[in-house]
Amino acid sequence: MISAEVRTSAMPAMAMRDDLLRLVGDVDERKVLDILALRPTVAEIEQAALWAAGDGDVLAKGGHPLIGTAAEVLDILTADEEEEPPPIR
Repeated sequence: MISAEVRTSAMPAMAMRDDLLRLVGDVDERKVLDILALRPTVAEIEQAALWAAGDGDVLAKGGHPLIGTAAEVLDILTADEEEEPPPIR
């Protein structure tokens, strides 16, 4: 039988406010609250931060998209970014 102590230590730790700010930099307080409400891990925030910075291809081996909580974090981080205007012809 596995003890509760072993199971707890094997689970990834939920990210805290300081972790989030360290990984994504200065972000609106509403976004901080929305992201932390998802209870993401530090790894999920790291993945979302890479994608938000445009480096998602580093993680997208074989073209796999960002999924799960990391994708939700990315959506929150990039929610108010303006889309690039279409090219002028």
